[in-house]
Amino acid sequence: MKRLFPILSVITAALLAYALYQALVVAPTERTMGDVQRIFYYHVPSAWTAFLLFLTNLVASIVYLIRRNPKADAVAVVCAEVGVVFCTVVLVTGPIWARPVWGIWWTWDVRLTTTLVLWLIYVSYLVLRRFSDSAQTPMLAAVLAIFGALDVPLVYFSIWFFRTQHPQPVIGGGGSLDPRMWHVLLINWLAFSCFAFMVCWSRFRLELLQREVEHAHAMASLAGPGGAPAKPSLPLHRSAS
Repeated sequence: MKRLFPILSVITAALLAYALYQALVVAPTERTMGDVQRIFYYHVPSAWTAFLLFLTNLVASIVYLIRRNPKADAVAVVCAEVGVVFCTVVLVTGPIWARPVWGIWWTWDVRLTTTLVLWLIYVSYLVLRRFSDSAQTPMLAAVLAIFGALDVPLVYFSIWFFRTQHPQPVIGGGGSLDPRMWHVLLINWLAFSCFAFMVCWSRFRLELLQREVEHAHAMASLAGPGGAPAKPSLPLHRSAS
């Protein structure tokens, strides 16, 4: 697997470069909004990638609650961290897009507000993992993750069920999207998903190593100066770094 990582990294970098070219050069210019609409190819894939990571966090959290599997807990932490990054991109690119189109940076629109709430929930999740050393921290964090994941479908379907200032869905819901734009959008989502996977993979390996080191230090401390520490094994929990 370690030998595969450099190869996948090169492929991901090439895919990101190709997606950038598609978004800025190949994609047609939208007649009403002009070139500012091109941020769509980063705003929407970032949101979809964040949703995918948060849903993976949900599954891993449920697995941890059922089996107390430490690797599932590590996956949950990693996906939450990377998901918050992509959700931050969504919250930053949204106002940049809205300012020239709506004339305002921010409005308490249903989708915008629920997205902000989603971001705050997972930031709270990471704060809990970072600053709590209790043995119950992973369990409490898993419960919080399940609660946070409930907001994902609310964010996605908010413009279907509520009258909002946010544009109506162009994918499904009676909307339409130029086939060339749709093609570029999917390419960018694939590139972002691959990038997120590579970051999560690297971060997961680092998380396991950190837990093993911390567990080894704890065993050495318990053994005392003259004792022989037990062979390190993966602990059940650890605060996120």
